[in-house]
Amino acid sequence: MSHETLSTILFLVFVALTLAITFWASRNTKSAADFYAGGRSFSGLQNGLAIGGDYMSAASFLGIAGIIALSGYDGFLYSIGFLVAWLVALLLVAELMRNSGKYTMADVLAFRMSPRPVRTAAGVSTIVVSIFYLLAQMVGAGALVGLLLGVHSQAGKIWTIIAVGLLMIIYVVFGGMKGTTWVQIVKAVMLMVGAALITLLVLGKFGFNLSGLLGDAATQSGKGDAFLNAGLKYGTAAQGTWGKIDLISLGLALVLGTAGLPHVLIRFYTVPTARDARKSVLWGIGIIGVFYLLTLVLGFGAAALVGSKTIAAADKAGNTAAPLLAQKVGQDIFGDVGGTVLLAVIAAVAFATILAVVAGLTLASSSSFAHDLYAHVFKRGAATERQEVVVARVAAFVIGAVAIALSIFAQSLNVAFLVSLAFAVAASGNLPAILYSLFWKRFNTAGAVSAIYGGLISAVVLVIFSPVVSGSPTAMRPEMDFHLIPLSNPGIFSIPIGFLCGYLGTILSKEYNASKYAEIEVRSLTGLGAEQTTGH
Repeated sequence: MSHETLSTILFLVFVALTLAITFWASRNTKSAADFYAGGRSFSGLQNGLAIGGDYMSAASFLGIAGIIALSGYDGFLYSIGFLVAWLVALLLVAELMRNSGKYTMADVLAFRMSPRPVRTAAGVSTIVVSIFYLLAQMVGAGALVGLLLGVHSQAGKIWTIIAVGLLMIIYVVFGGMKGTTWVQIVKAVMLMVGAALITLLVLGKFGFNLSGLLGDAATQSGKGDAFLNAGLKYGTAAQGTWGKIDLISLGLALVLGTAGLPHVLIRFYTVPTARDARKSVLWGIGIIGVFYLLTLVLGFGAAALVGSKTIAAADKAGNTAAPLLAQKVGQDIFGDVGGTVLLAVIAAVAFATILAVVAGLTLASSSSFAHDLYAHVFKRGAATERQEVVVARVAAFVIGAVAIALSIFAQSLNVAFLVSLAFAVAASGNLPAILYSLFWKRFNTAGAVSAIYGGLISAVVLVIFSPVVSGSPTAMRPEMDFHLIPLSNPGIFSIPIGFLCGYLGTILSKEYNASKYAEIEVRSLTGLGAEQTTGH
């Protein structure tokens, strides 16, 4: 049996299982609380697994392994950044968000401010961040299918992206948060087992000697010792100072972005108590921490055993490094059949990863549209729960279609890199508004709206006029060149702009509500009244 046939069978088994979960969840999704927050019925461990499932995306699994395999030490910075970012989410926002809100990020902001402008800004920001993140997952799906099913034509990859998009829409429309959470739990377990298995096999080949693995990786990369030192991708002599600034920008975006990601923030609402929110983040950190350590072995293992040239030849952004490593290790240890089986298993896990994460993203953005924009901005709070859920389901279709269309143009970009852009947009627009709202007494409506739009617009504009879109061989439009700054990640400029806009907007406005701040301070620390209110 060929690896194409086997991986297709395994993938179809996973799809059948997740569709069964979604169908079961749809029969238990009756109220808005069920659709948005899974009825707040998940334990700390279950939600921790789901957080891990939501966070360990195709970008983490495929993109980071690929970037390490091609760029060595500089690629590993992604792993460190994604992991450290969780501490910011745990210490600054997890419990406070769970206590203060109800369904979406905007619930916290709108509580002490004029709800309509704030909910509009938060809704727009959530949808933009989610679409950036969705792009990464869909591009990963296209690259993966090309390798697994031998589909190398552009049309084949496009049809794959469309199929993944349709599946994610089905999960969200029918399963809501309950279905999506269970899909993420199943996927997190599969991903950890798959990554751990390949890691053990790779280390076994080197006698569990990490130094030997790194040495072989440096030799096979063709870059020598430079592969194990900083400066291969960022801060090279050719890039000069801009390369170093780009590296700092990437680090800022990764570390600060997690605490502003809408699909991560809504996970804190699915647990019954603040204690469970804390527990779930601790479980999430444990699972995610182990996983990112495994990516070190996967990336350098791919460079050592498959070779950087072979990886770049299969996919110039390196997105297929992990599946190629699985195939090579399987062949070396178990023969051709073993290589076929391992490749199929890792491919099915990567597909599962993509489907689970895109479902979470689509749910976050469609929930925000229905709960924030439709119910509170258009209907001014007069919408029924049933109407909200219907609108959320329609929004899932529309957002899914937009993500599918944009993904078709972004196929040349590395998926970990695409996710770092989503992190930059989240850190620039959402994080300043959330932190100011929770910790600054003087903060007001003008400040919140200024912070979100200022950070969001500056991040998106900087990306449009960067080498990501034009002016480089791996750009979305390589044949064009209208880039103005040689900076791939906008974080170093757009994040301070977001905080500055929030500050200026606040001090230039006379609005101030001390009693509302006192109330949200009590609620964020104790959880008192969080269940009963919709946050206006």
